[in-house]
Amino acid sequence: MEEVKILVRREEGCDDLPLPRYMSGHAAGMDLHAAVEDDIVLAPGERAFVPAGISIALPVGYEAQIRPRSGLALKHGLTVLNAPGTVDADYRGTVGVIAINHGDKEVRIKRGMRIAQMVVVKVERAGLEEVEELPESERGAGGFGHTG
Repeated sequence: MEEVKILVRREEGCDDLPLPRYMSGHAAGMDLHAAVEDDIVLAPGERAFVPAGISIALPVGYEAQIRPRSGLALKHGLTVLNAPGTVDADYRGTVGVIAINHGDKEVRIKRGMRIAQMVVVKVERAGLEEVEELPESERGAGGFGHTG
């Protein structure tokens, strides 16, 4: 597997938090840790920005996707509101998570908690060509459950 070099900088006051890392040998995503000063308590339906305590420099042609952690989603209903969130190659600000509580109980986000995962993927740029008609396909315009 090819390794992509990503430059990472800890945000001020985040030296106590681990850098993102893969938690198993074949994991697709690196866990991000909550870099909150005080606990964030999310009531059902509430959302909040949770900083991860880092900024990154991705190579051109890559993005970092911020995705939910399945255990938090299953056990607590905590997920990423704009999943997947995108960190572009030219962004140099704080990496963070827009967390939302879809559960039926409060969720407490504590400093250092593994809050989401970051998956680095290659991206392609699309060149759009405007046309009067699109070529036919077997599916056509069917969508939103048209196959049953």
